[in-house]
Amino acid sequence: MRLAEATVRFGDRAALDSVTLDVAEHEIVCVLGPSGSGKSTLLRVVAGLQELDAGQVLLGGRDQSGVPAHRRGVGLMFQDHQLFAHRDVGGNVAFGPRVRGAGRAERDARVAELLSLVGLPGAAHRAVASLSGGEQQRVALARALAPSPRLLLLDEPLGQLDRTLRERLVVELRDLFTALGTTVLAVTHDQGEAFALADRVVVMRDGRVAQSGTPLAVWQRPADEFVARFLGFGNIVPATVSGPWADTPWGKVPVPEGTAAGRRPLLVRPAGVRLVAPDAGLACVVTARTFRGTHVAVRLQPESGPELEAACGLRDAPEQGGRVGVTFEVTETVVLG
Repeated sequence: MRLAEATVRFGDRAALDSVTLDVAEHEIVCVLGPSGSGKSTLLRVVAGLQELDAGQVLLGGRDQSGVPAHRRGVGLMFQDHQLFAHRDVGGNVAFGPRVRGAGRAERDARVAELLSLVGLPGAAHRAVASLSGGEQQRVALARALAPSPRLLLLDEPLGQLDRTLRERLVVELRDLFTALGTTVLAVTHDQGEAFALADRVVVMRDGRVAQSGTPLAVWQRPADEFVARFLGFGNIVPATVSGPWADTPWGKVPVPEGTAAGRRPLLVRPAGVRLVAPDAGLACVVTARTFRGTHVAVRLQPESGPELEAACGLRDAPEQGGRVGVTFEVTETVVLG
């Protein structure tokens, strides 16, 4: 799949602004971005539900201009499932193959195969209303996969599920897509979901691609301050880099070897904020502690400069109101573009 200089305008606003994006065969790409960034418009353009003002959508190397949604050979799965309430589970899954002219025996075999793949064997005759939210999501996935689409489009696929179920299903989805060799383009606002599912993450801002890369690359090296803050990083200050150090409101902070000199924003990930004795680093007061399951997020107010967040082990987190010192780990600092 390829988007080439894709542009969509709603009045004076560009929902997509000359976006070029390639999705390779068998690749899983997740598009992230805040509300209004253009991610849902991008998906609708590929699906044929939104016309382009300029640019192209190419599927299998063919321009899709004028090709209606039902003839593009893509599968769609939406956040709200959109299952047919008047059909049972098997009737929902069989809908695509039936429209494409598959015979009864072929449809039944496909239904049985897909329900087994999504973990619902023998559920063909169950009523949709009897299913839990997670089960409905599995049926929606099976229905989207039933016509063997060359591209599967997912719109906030797990958005209505509780966190525990989302975390389990996202692992199952990745295993399923990998096993089937499915090409996937998904949009989501949930960073954890995207990073767990995707081979590549695309972050959008104001109708443009702000950064594209593997989940690890985007997490380790955000392209700019917008991407870093969107990913949840708050330890960002203006800095002047000179040699192995940067002058910041927190004092001198080490930067990776080879960092170009100049004035740019600097990010210190919370894991790189090391707590030491009060007289051994930047003096701070602990203003808050938040339990995050695997660690404690500690908010720190230096004597000068903006607040900091540190990530501490459960046993090592200092008490609120306590005084600590801070040093910075160079492997967790990033000079942003």
